[in-house]
This record gives sequence, structure tokens and C-alpha cells, in this order.
Amino acid sequence: MRLKAVVPILLVFFSCSAALGVDVRIKDLVDLEGARPNQLVGMGLVVGLSGTGDKGDMAMRMLSNMAMNYGLNVDPKVIKSKNAAVVSVTCELPAFVSPGQTLDVLVSALGDAKSLQGGVLLQTPLKAANGRVYAVAQGPVSIGGFSAGGQGAQTVKNFQTVARIPGGAIVEQGVDSSVAPAGRLVLLLRRPDFTTAQRIADAINKKYGGVAFPVDAGRVEVQPPGGVRGGITGFISSIEGLRVAPDVVARVVVNERTGTVVMGGEVKLSPAAVAHGNLTVKVSERPEASQPNPLSGGRTQVLPRTDVSATEGSGQVVMLPEASTVSDLVKALNAVGASPRDLIPILQALDQAGALQGQLVIQ
Repeated sequence: MRLKAVVPILLVFFSCSAALGVDVRIKDLVDLEGARPNQLVGMGLVVGLSGTGDKGDMAMRMLSNMAMNYGLNVDPKVIKSKNAAVVSVTCELPAFVSPGQTLDVLVSALGDAKSLQGGVLLQTPLKAANGRVYAVAQGPVSIGGFSAGGQGAQTVKNFQTVARIPGGAIVEQGVDSSVAPAGRLVLLLRRPDFTTAQRIADAINKKYGGVAFPVDAGRVEVQPPGGVRGGITGFISSIEGLRVAPDVVARVVVNERTGTVVMGGEVKLSPAAVAHGNLTVKVSERPEASQPNPLSGGRTQVLPRTDVSATEGSGQVVMLPEASTVSDLVKALNAVGASPRDLIPILQALDQAGALQGQLVIQ
């Protein structure tokens, strides 16, 4: 058995020209202040399950409370059912929605239910953080998979305790959304950056004059000019279509779980010498049977036999000149036969040595 992990590496490199030369719509870079979604949550009951519901008391109490609402007083202790499950119901209330519109909801089991397959969610009020009901959910749940089997074997596809109801919530009341409460638009950058904020303001000013200015790395304020066709809606639509080249931080992202390395083209390396060797450890088990002597009265036993060997490969020294890029490092390591897996610890060591001129993000 090798202790050295053998995991395929996905290496993605973005060149400098590609990172800086792509024009992106302002719409894809910013959000409008005041036009934000709101999270809704509720607790409901899924019924109609085929013996895969909750076994605890919470579902029985909810059934008892529901029966009481219809004038039937039932003790929770006498209810014996595995066809109901207590669930949490969540959804996102977008901005500018009106009563009567429908939303998709996510249903998740709260108890020990084995599956929600075939269940129906009963009417569940969905509340926001202020405690007010903004939508009501109900309908058959869809798990997007299946579960089948018997005592000896079972096959399962997708999670059986999480389901969706497309269009399962009806909006009862909307949320007041105002994108220009003081007559001024505020654009919020999804990735705050001073250079990108300045470029957005420059693109808007090039078309409408001096109406935009960056407040900081994450905010650009815009004063809508008068006489724009379509009013504030037409003005927002026109600036959303403007294109700018967003600036990015020199960054290397390493995901050790999946073996993925993503590098930005602006990442530079200071002069450095890199030496990296490989250590392979092999552990093998060879169980052997021990036979007792004839007529000794002993028993046959299996004794463990373990063989351990370690081999250290010969490493090579790679000299990186000044202003080398990560692309140059990759080419140099490939020339000496280094594997993509070797690149991850090398990048970490270069960052600790101060030779990696960029941000190293390890996930």
C-alpha cells in the first residue's frame, strides 16, 4: 500500500492577456443596493410516506396539533404512524416579487425519517427574520432520485431526506424594494476592487458625463441624469449593458481534496531555487497460518506478517530567474519529471519563502 496519494490534478492557467482583456457587462459585476433577496423559513409536515417517516414524538405532536385545529382532540401518545415526517421548508424571496407569484422551495427532514419519496407537504407558512409570513408552501415533494431494495441489498440515488417543490410556494406579500431612495443609485461590487470600481465609474461617465464616482472598493454611486428614456428603469438597463475589463488580484487557488490548482496570469515569482524529492513508502500484509505439531493439542492460528519498505527518489534543483511566472515554473518542473501533485507543496513552500508574488488560497 502506498502512503503517497495518487490523485489526478486539474491544472488551470489563465494568461495575463486573458485575465485583463475580457470585457464584462456591469450587470455581471455589481448588485443594486436595495434590490436584495430575503430568506424565508418554516416548519411543516410531509405526509403520505410509505413507512419511511419519523419514529420520534415530534411528528406525532404535530399530527395531534393539526387534528385539534379541525376539532379533533387526539393524544399524541396514541398516534402510531411512520407515514409522516417533520421538515424544514426554506426558500428565497427575490426583490420586486408581487403577491400571487410562485417560488421554488427546499424541503429537508428534521427527524429520523429515512426517505421523503412520495410525500406531500401540507400547508406551511414561510416567515422572514422579522417574524412576518411572506409566502405559503404546499404540494408534492420531488427528491429527484429513488430508493429500492430489500433485506439483503439496497440501491439509492440522491439524498432521500432532501426534496424540492418547484413552484410550491405562493407569495402572500412582497417586500418593499427601492433602488434609488435618495435619487441616487448605489452599485455594490460582488468582488470589491478599487481598480474595477474606477473602471465602472469611467464607463458610465463616458456615456452620461460626470454622474458616477467610486466611494470605495465596493461601492459606486451614480446620479441618474434627467430625460433618460424609460426613467430610472431605462437608465439602469442602459448602464447594465456597458462593458468594462475587471481587474483581479494575482492569486493561486489550491484544492488539495480534489487536486485542483488554478493560477492567475498576473502571478509572478521572485528568483528562487527549488529542490523537491519523492518519498514512496510501501506497506504490504502477508498473513501466514501457523500449524501446531501433530498430537500437540494446539490450534491453527493466523499470524500477521508486515513488510515495510521506503524508497526516496532523486530530486533535482530548478533555478527560477527573476520575474518568472507560474507558467515558467510549471514548464521547468515538467522538464525534470515532477508530477502535478508535487506542484502543491512547492507552491506552499514558495509562498512561505516570500518568492510567490500573489495570494495563495488553500481550500
